[in-house]
Amino acid sequence: TDSTDKLYGELKAVVDIVKENKDFSNILRSPLVSKEEKKDLITKVFDGKLSQNMINFLKILADKDRLALLADIEKDFKVLLNEKNNILEGIVITAVPMKEEEVKELQTKLSAKYNKTVVLENEVDKSVLGGVLVRLGNEEIDGTVKNRLDKMKEQLSQVIS
Repeated sequence: TDSTDKLYGELKAVVDIVKENKDFSNILRSPLVSKEEKKDLITKVFDGKLSQNMINFLKILADKDRLALLADIEKDFKVLLNEKNNILEGIVITAVPMKEEEVKELQTKLSAKYNKTVVLENEVDKSVLGGVLVRLGNEEIDGTVKNRLDKMKEQLSQVIS
C-alpha cells in the first residue's frame, strides 16, 4: 500500500510513548498480564490514533510475547526503510556546534561521494578539540585535531624509544 513511511512514523510514536510511560511499558512486558489483556489495552489506547495495520502488528507482537522487542524492531525497520529510500544516516561530531548550512554542505559532499542521500546529526564533544569526526554506518572519517595529535604522539614515542 506504499505506506512504509507512515507505518514507521506510527511505530516510532509507539516506541516513544512506551519509553516515556514506564507503567505502560511494564504492563506490556509483564508475564503476569495475559495476552488478551495486552491486546485489549493496545486497542483501547491506540484505536483511532494508529492505522489498523499497526494495531494488528502490535497485537501479533503481544500474541508472540515480543512486545519487549518493540524498540529493536523500530531500529531495524528504520535501517530497512533507509535502504529502500537510499538514505545513509550518520553523526558528525565537532567541538562546537555546526551551523545548519555547514551541516547541509557536508551532507551534500558526502551524498555525492556515497551516491546516497546522507542525513547527518551534529553532536558536540569538546574532547575532539577541533575538526570533524563523521560516522556513517560502520565507516568513520576522522579529521579531528585530537586524532592528529594522537598520531603525532605515537610517531614521537616510536622515535624516542
